[in-house]
Parts: sequence; structure tokens; C-alpha cells
Amino acid sequence: MPEPSPSHAGPFALGTFSDGAAAFPGLVAGTRVRDLSGAAPSVRALVEDWDTWLPRLHELAAATDGAWHNLSDLRVLTPIEPGQILQSGANYRKHVADLVAAEKESVHGATPEEARADAEKMMDERIRDGVPYIFLGSPRALCGPYDDVVLPALGEQHDWELELALVIGRSGKNIPVEDAMSYVAGYTISNDLTTRDRLYRPDLKAIGTDWFTAKNADTFLPTGPFLVPADFVGDPGDLRITLRHNGVVRQDESTKDMIFDIPRLIAYASTTTTLRPGDLLLTGSPAGNGAHWGVFLRSGDVIDAEITGLGRQRNTVRSHA
Repeated sequence: MPEPSPSHAGPFALGTFSDGAAAFPGLVAGTRVRDLSGAAPSVRALVEDWDTWLPRLHELAAATDGAWHNLSDLRVLTPIEPGQILQSGANYRKHVADLVAAEKESVHGATPEEARADAEKMMDERIRDGVPYIFLGSPRALCGPYDDVVLPALGEQHDWELELALVIGRSGKNIPVEDAMSYVAGYTISNDLTTRDRLYRPDLKAIGTDWFTAKNADTFLPTGPFLVPADFVGDPGDLRITLRHNGVVRQDESTKDMIFDIPRLIAYASTTTTLRPGDLLLTGSPAGNGAHWGVFLRSGDVIDAEITGLGRQRNTVRSHA
């Protein structure tokens, strides 16, 4: 359930809610939610005309008229229905360096010092000469920030990957890096769950990874609680990402550790696909996944996740059965 005092930055945020009937777009101001369904059918419709709506939302947040609900009386749903979901892989320096160093020790027999030095050198080269790694996710994997996560029948190593996600607010193709931030409407939280032992296909080694099966099970992308306008968030390159698994801190890192920052991610993605308002772009997950700790999700587990200024998630894990 939502907190009594939501911890999002700025005077308001947007979300999608239900009072037991149909879902509606809402403006969150303090502990109240203003029903916007009379003005727009969805949060995505607001984002599609973002330059017009943002000043109006400031006015509505300060007004006393309209249909207001107590946040605690509502079910909080995924804040926006995206047109497409773009996901960034291997985009946190420490996370990737840990993986590379571990492989060099276990497979190639390097000492810990040699392995770490080689891994850091590789990260420097990737930052200088490399490009982001981006793949598509399924909108059907989305669930709300307080919904149960349902483990699929296949696989055992179900893992967490907490990520800063941005919502595109303008259409663009081949966007220059220097203009990229003007295409961001706002930010939210996504937890990109992954079934590790379903990631590689032993029957199709030449093809390699199976992103669809490993990452797109129903409920495997808890997102929200809110869409917080970019103007309120401050520097997205300096936010804290924290995830607790059954109360134990597993991920705790700054977005400063990104290998490719948000402008480079947007610019790179737009060389292939036209970005449109409402598209969701996940920016990668920092170190501290379950695979690192040797701990994976089981029925009854609780995942608490937060990112500076964007609120908090809490998802209980249950078996498909």
C-alpha cells in the first residue's frame, strides 16, 4: 500500500489509480490525488501533449476544486502505459567490472588484483569508445509498485535489478546528445526482474541469450509509483538507488556510476527507433543483484525499492501455484 506521505520530489506527480472501478489518471499532491479523467483519458495522453499540460498541472495542483481522493484509499497502478519499453544492459561500471573480474579469475586464472585491473581498463575503453547495449521489453510484464510479483513455473534463479526509468515527452529520431534531455518528460522506478537460469539457451548456443523468456514474465517489471516531472528531480545523474530484499540492503548505488549517461542512451536509442511520448527507457541496474549475493527470490520474500525523489515500491513475491 502507498505510504501516508509519499516521498516524491516537487509539488506534484502523476500516476494511474483505481478506487475499485475503472482506472483513472491522477495528479498526486501531498496525500491527495486529483482525478484527471475529465480532462484526459490517461497519463500517456497528458505526456503526448506535455508542453501544454505541464503548466496546467501546476495550476491544478494548487486548486481546491475538482474531484480529490485520499491516496491511501486508492490502488496505485503502473503510472503510464508505454508505447515501447527500451532497456539498457551492462550500464553500471562497478556492476560490469565485478562480472568481468569474476570471469577472469574463475575462467582465466587471473589473480584478484590482475582481474580487477583488467576489468577497470575494459570499463575505461568502453566509456571512451563503446556504445550502449539496449534491448526491448514487453509492456505485458508491467505491474504496479505494490502488486505481488508472481514467479513463473520455469526457472529457479529469479533476480532483481532496480533501475531509474525515464519517460519520453517528445518525438525524435537521431537526437543529438546535447539536445537529449529536452526529450525527457519525467522519471519513475522500474525493477527489471530476471530469471537467470533461463537467460542462456543451451539448445541455441550460436544465438545465445533469450531475453524474452528471462525478463518478460507477467509481473516481472514493477514500475511506479509515480511519474515525477523532470523539472522536479534535479540531476538524474546523481540519484541514489536502493533495494532491500527481506530487509537486507542488496543494491545501494548512485546513478553517477552509469557507464553511459542518459543523454547518450537517448541519442543511441534514437538512431534505431523513433522515440515517442510515453516510451519508457530503463537506464540499467547497479551492482548488488541476487546473482552477486548468491540469493534469489522465493515465495514470501518482500522487495523494498526506492530512488531519490521518486517514491518507493514494495512487492511481495509469491509462487505461480
